Amino acid sequence: MKKYLYAIFGLSFFSAIPAHAMCPVCTVAVGAGLGVSRWFGIDDTISGLWTGALLVSMSLWTLNYFAKKNIRYPFIRTSVFAFYFVLTIVPLFFTGILGHPFNTLLGIDKFVFGAIFGTISFFTTGMIYSSLKAKNGGKPHFPYEKVALSLVPLMLLSVVFYFITK
Repeated sequence: MKKYLYAIFGLSFFSAIPAHAMCPVCTVAVGAGLGVSRWFGIDDTISGLWTGALLVSMSLWTLNYFAKKNIRYPFIRTSVFAFYFVLTIVPLFFTGILGHPFNTLLGIDKFVFGAIFGTISFFTTGMIYSSLKAKNGGKPHFPYEKVALSLVPLMLLSVVFYFITK
C-alpha cells in the first residue's frame, strides 16, 4: 500500500502546475519548521497549534482561488477545510505520530489538541482583522496588522502550551 502512495506522490511532481500563493516562502518556512520540530524536541501540542493555523491559511487560499475561478458547489467551505485536515491527520495517524495513548492532553492527542486551538485562533484573528479593517474605512491601523494579529496569539498560545506540557 505504501509503495503505491509513494508512486502517486512522486508522479504528482510531473503534473504539478505553479501555484500563485500569497506567500510561498512563508508556507515553505512554516512547513520546514514543522518538519524539524520533533527533531528539536518541540512538543506536539505546539506543532499542532501551528499546523492548525497553516491548514486554515491553506484552506482560505484554496477558497479564494475557487472564488476567482467561479467554482461553486454546496458545502464548498466544509469540504475544503475537511480535505486539508484529513490530508494532514490521516497520514500522521498511519505513521504512528498520532494515537499514542501516553501522548495526550485532557484525553485528546496533543497534536490534534494543538491543531484545534491553532485553527480556532487563526480563524478568529482573521475575522477580528476583517472587522477592524472594515471599521477603519477598509485600511489597516498599522503596517502588517494582519500578520501581527495572526501571529501574536499563536506565539502566546505556544508559550502557554510550553508551560502546560512541561
